Amino acid sequence: MWQSYLNGLLVAAGLIMAIGTQNAFVLAQSLRREHHLPVAMLCIACDALLVAAGVFGLANVLAHNPTVLAVARWGGVLFLLCYGALALRRACSRQSLQQNEVVGLRSRRAVLLSALAVTLLNPHVYLDTVLLIGSLGAQQSVPGAYVVGAASASLLWFSTLAIGAAWLAPWLARPATWRVLDLLVAVMMFSVAAQLIRAV
Repeated sequence: MWQSYLNGLLVAAGLIMAIGTQNAFVLAQSLRREHHLPVAMLCIACDALLVAAGVFGLANVLAHNPTVLAVARWGGVLFLLCYGALALRRACSRQSLQQNEVVGLRSRRAVLLSALAVTLLNPHVYLDTVLLIGSLGAQQSVPGAYVVGAASASLLWFSTLAIGAAWLAPWLARPATWRVLDLLVAVMMFSVAAQLIRAV
């Protein structure tokens, strides 16, 4: 059970820590203190629901089709290796998370609708959260523990961005910080890929 939980935690953490529109949006709201906690909770809930849908929907399909299971396993290995390689490449480049200034406070409804758009209208969320994380989770010995692990990663990350934004802002603006994070992401991705290969 704990191995499935840890796999979910590591895979999800590796995917959500990369610089992206969702992270930028949550951090921007947090820096402005504009409904930042509801935004973080919404992102966490969306991630958990999408991961659960991917894991339990795909688990049923994979359990009855060994060929699809093999394709999902090796496809997951390939994706994890490529993603890890891309993280290593990013670690060798200069990058930072820049925030744009926005004048005026918006209503909670407007901010949450914007958060939903950033989360659900991004095609990568379905590729990463539903397909990749879901297909890997469907192969775990305890899929439920994997979902909880992935949800824990989302909870920790977005809570940190929402609550610690003022402290994190100068830290996240440093390219060196993202180099370290990308190196950690690469290690996580390669580690889970190795576990999938050994499970064959």
